[in-house]
Amino acid sequence: MTRPAIAPDTDSVTVAETGVGRFQVEVLAAGSAFLADEPVEAGGLGSGPTPYDLLASALGACTAMTLRLYAERKGWPLTRATVRVLHTRTPKGRDRFARELTVEGPLDDDQRRRLVEIAEKCPVHRTLEGRSEIITVLTAPPDLAARERSGEGHMHAMLEACAD
Repeated sequence: MTRPAIAPDTDSVTVAETGVGRFQVEVLAAGSAFLADEPVEAGGLGSGPTPYDLLASALGACTAMTLRLYAERKGWPLTRATVRVLHTRTPKGRDRFARELTVEGPLDDDQRRRLVEIAEKCPVHRTLEGRSEIITVLTAPPDLAARERSGEGHMHAMLEACAD
């Protein structure tokens, strides 16, 4: 008699075809249900995220959660972390995840740099990094980005640089 690969009492994820369209599946995870699918141009219905969208979502969610946990433990004033992830394939067929981090709050430059380092240590990043390339960049929060575009942020930075 063979043992099941997953014990029945574990918190596993279940994925089952819905019978609607070629690729639509229902995903049951942590008491939540949602659809996954392929885009219309790939023969799906476009009714949910693709498997690669889910993988990118896992990286983004884990990154944001890890940043939050670290900032709380350090007592840092992180008010919001936003992570954008784009999955592509390199010409050599290697998976590439481009990750943009936006950290909001009155954080200093050293704290922001440290949060980028911490992003590289999130568990999903570590799972993927052996076979995938993951590129992480820090972006400005929306209000700071708008000030930079208007020139206000640059002027403020110049004034600070010129202060005695």
